[in-house]
Amino acid sequence: MLYQSFTSVKGLRNLTPQQFKSEYKGNKLIDVRESHEFKEGHIAGAINIPLSQLSKRLGEIPLDRQVYLYCRSGMRSKQAAKLLSRRGYSRLAHLRGGIMSWNGPTQ
Repeated sequence: MLYQSFTSVKGLRNLTPQQFKSEYKGNKLIDVRESHEFKEGHIAGAINIPLSQLSKRLGEIPLDRQVYLYCRSGMRSKQAAKLLSRRGYSRLAHLRGGIMSWNGPTQ
């Protein structure tokens, strides 16, 4: 089980904060942290779809566009990418190190 948490996700791009910052604008940006974490501060333009609700809210995520994911440290966003990949999403990227590594503006 623990091994599965660290295996790579097919098609997932692991972006540095600089890469993430230069690419995410204008694309679907999803914060997969819980709502109380999101309210404490999030990247501008992000929508909050907690990992715990992701399978129920797939209709909010376009299959045909690049999807950018992040969480606190990068673990939940990687799990979210794994779930999305199994559901047919192939254009996925996540913020390596999560919002803890982010040095850009938050709201």
